Amino acid sequence: MYFEGRLLEALTPKEFDLLYFLMKHPRQVFSREQLLEQVWGYQFYGDERTVDVHIKRLRQKIATEAHPFLHTIWGVGYKFDETE
Repeated sequence: MYFEGRLLEALTPKEFDLLYFLMKHPRQVFSREQLLEQVWGYQFYGDERTVDVHIKRLRQKIATEAHPFLHTIWGVGYKFDETE
């Protein structure tokens, strides 16, 4: 998969689903709970911190210093924003 003209390291299926969901809703902030519901589904019984781990791994794979793309909104959640 290519992103911003760079070949990405292999994404896991959930990393891909999470990135795809966030990219479909640019600049919209989602809580961990909302992301779990939308990406993992209502039947996910794991910890909300699962989202944090996946965001961290995605940042390692797609972010650059000039373009972090995935932003933490403290006390709220996460958003994808290519303009910041």
